[in-house]
Amino acid sequence: MTTARLPLTPSPGNTRMRLVGATLIDGNGGEPVRDCEIAIESGRITYAGPRRLADADADATTVDLAGKTILPGFIDSHVHLALNLEAKPAKVLAQHPSERILETAATIRKTLMAGITTARDLAGLDAGYRDAITAGTIVGPRMHLAIQALSPTGGHTDHHLPNGTYVGPPFGEVGPIIDSDDDVRRTVRLLVRSGADVIKVCTTGGVSSPSDTPHDLGVPEHHVRLIVEEMGRRQGQPVAAHAQGTAGIIEAIRGGVASVEHGYEIDDEGIELMLEHDTFLVPTLSSALRVPSPDDVPGYLYEKKVRWSAIARSHVAKALQAGVKVAMGTDSAVCPHGVNLKELGHLVELGLAPMDAIVAGTRNAAALMRLDEHIGTLEAGKLADIVITEIDPLTDITALADPATIGAILQGGRLVKDLEGWFPGRPVESGPGA
Repeated sequence: MTTARLPLTPSPGNTRMRLVGATLIDGNGGEPVRDCEIAIESGRITYAGPRRLADADADATTVDLAGKTILPGFIDSHVHLALNLEAKPAKVLAQHPSERILETAATIRKTLMAGITTARDLAGLDAGYRDAITAGTIVGPRMHLAIQALSPTGGHTDHHLPNGTYVGPPFGEVGPIIDSDDDVRRTVRLLVRSGADVIKVCTTGGVSSPSDTPHDLGVPEHHVRLIVEEMGRRQGQPVAAHAQGTAGIIEAIRGGVASVEHGYEIDDEGIELMLEHDTFLVPTLSSALRVPSPDDVPGYLYEKKVRWSAIARSHVAKALQAGVKVAMGTDSAVCPHGVNLKELGHLVELGLAPMDAIVAGTRNAAALMRLDEHIGTLEAGKLADIVITEIDPLTDITALADPATIGAILQGGRLVKDLEGWFPGRPVESGPGA
């Protein structure tokens, strides 16, 4: 397996810093380290562990964080930062393109301030947003992108009404429809050319789409295999499958995807296949378990949400108990943006231990994105992506859902949030609303 491309935020220079006195949860799933020390130089960690008796670097800026908890920056491996399924259509239609772009930039920043230092957008953003974050033009999580999600005609991402009218988001150069082998190869190659870090296919219909259901089959196993083979000829970009109904989940796994997104109706056969193939499950419980007000969504969507929330609760819980490998993802846009760590509480609600939920949002998500060489845990050599809170997440993990409990964030060693003034100086992104 190759290491994926790592978009880097602007370097903080040759600064050296020591964080001392806090409790360290490093993302590996082991026991927390009380009275820890983390040494940072040029954006990377040089030491993480128990506090050393003597100051290892008298010239480094030392920040005393006694009483706080330090965790890795969290990774949301399933977001749609340019979308909002509960936005009123009249408002969206009235917006200028520039308003939508600026609104998306605000959502991206909001996601970072919730503790998400890396995110995987599985349709909606183009490469310009990722590159703007990397260049420092806007502030946000470092980003991996699918750019577009693929389905057959009449499938989950076919946004045409029965009369042929297109009602979906603008899809730019790459259309979402693949029906033949040639469609598959050409569309995947276009996505790679456009800068895709991951290829997303829809092997089932969906809860949010108006003309299909999660039981309907979408991209077949044969085409999933073609995509996986095509990626194997390139940079090894992983393939993610939107798969909600049982049959489509099984076709996705057999086709060789790296992850099943949603997996709401996974059964015993699907669980066995995931364990056999070492496939990740990204259960998006923030979306699955949330039933919106019927006043905010179309009737078909409300009815499907009620039904499929109950299905997801029972089936995903069984998969978690069976030990399927889980990476955190929220499906934000289907659920509200900027409260991404609510997902941790949902994972615990359905059976994971709090520490295992944290691993799902750190080490496991980094491994899924093939970035675990650089992020996901706090240890020497890794980027200094760090979340600091006064909450003990092992006793009250649901409290992390409120971004106000995330007191400070470092991203690649750069301080991007400091609500309480714990660090000397003040970052750009601090104060009310950060």
